[in-house]
Amino acid sequence: MRLFFLLTLTNLSLVAAPTKPNVVFILIDDFGYECVSANGGESYRTPAMDKLAANGVRLDQVHAQPLCTPTRAALMTGIINKRNYTHFGHLDPKQQTFGNFFKAAGYATCIVGKWQLANGFEGPGHFGFEENCLWQLVRRPGRYRNPGLEINGKEVDFKQNEYGPDLINDYALDFITRKKDQPFFLYYPMMLTHSPYDATPDSPDYLTAKSVEGTKEARHFPDMVAYTDKLIGKLIAKLEELKLRENTLVVIMGDNGTGNGTPSRFKGRDVTGGKGSSLVWGTHVPGIASWPGQLASGKVCADMIEAADMLPTICEAAQVSVPPDIKLDGRSFLPQLRGEKG
Repeated sequence: MRLFFLLTLTNLSLVAAPTKPNVVFILIDDFGYECVSANGGESYRTPAMDKLAANGVRLDQVHAQPLCTPTRAALMTGIINKRNYTHFGHLDPKQQTFGNFFKAAGYATCIVGKWQLANGFEGPGHFGFEENCLWQLVRRPGRYRNPGLEINGKEVDFKQNEYGPDLINDYALDFITRKKDQPFFLYYPMMLTHSPYDATPDSPDYLTAKSVEGTKEARHFPDMVAYTDKLIGKLIAKLEELKLRENTLVVIMGDNGTGNGTPSRFKGRDVTGGKGSSLVWGTHVPGIASWPGQLASGKVCADMIEAADMLPTICEAAQVSVPPDIKLDGRSFLPQLRGEKG
């Protein structure tokens, strides 16, 4: 009888043991606040992101640095640029990132997308990512049609009209599938929607359009926004297919404003992308957080949030500890995501 009682307690403890949530963090390149229709944007269709916002929390006042490396340094470390930014295109190897913290907590970790943070092939692993599929890790070939990527330490070139963002997204879906039975952290700094504003596989002229550097020729930019949204939709669909959605926190933000001079319609008026400017269209970026059953649904958070606040928020949500000797500047806004006072 005593043995039966002990076995019963053991089984109950196993059933009651909390499951660590998965975390997917998506950072969209050169993607300003006006690019999401749920925010009031009128030039682009973003149904997947709109649905996430409608069923989760739309973050109305997320502000980034006006250029990508400063934002990424703050985002990945939870520390403001004054204390850890060295120079463009570089992440100080003395820093620790959310990749390190999630890995130490027993998570499978992966980064897919754009790197541009130097430190060679060893960089992603040094910063806590066990797997990677990246563009601009040790070189800078094309990123869109016929891209060159680095996949887990190997240079891989594609020559059959493959589309770089598709290849990256496919790796992300494969990682999620392989790690479905353990907690995972996927950091997904997308290559889209950075210039050149090239045709996508959904553009009629994908195979014939020439790549145009810069942002003056923006006719394909709406296609790029739509494709960004499509890829996010595929990722969410994969989580649902694997029955992981309710145990996965998904956070989306832009890394800075839309490419300088890119025209858009926003709430009945014309606006232009302000990347590189410290004015509002250079720093104001979209933000969405979605976690069914755990966060508020259909809410808008109007509190000011910056990139450094993301790390403490996702770490608190996943109960991932930050070493006590690391002083974060960011503050968790998890209470606001739950509909509470922050």
